[in-house]
Amino acid sequence: MAASRVHITCALLLIGVVLLGQGQEGIVGAVACPQYCLEVDYVTCPSSGAEKLPARCNCCMTPKNCTLHLSDGTQMAC
Repeated sequence: MAASRVHITCALLLIGVVLLGQGQEGIVGAVACPQYCLEVDYVTCPSSGAEKLPARCNCCMTPKNCTLHLSDGTQMAC
């Protein structure tokens, strides 16, 4: 009886270690997004041609390779 409890305990510990190890993968690839907002008039992206897309707060909020068109006339490539 004691031997089966040891086997069950070891199995539960092993399962816990495996589950904890899988949860760590998502943390490694996390990217921090800055908490500031630029004065953006509109956004353009190569995938949408010359269409003016709705303004986004900063490059972190836009798809890759898009351009933020700021209200002062400057541009910021993301």
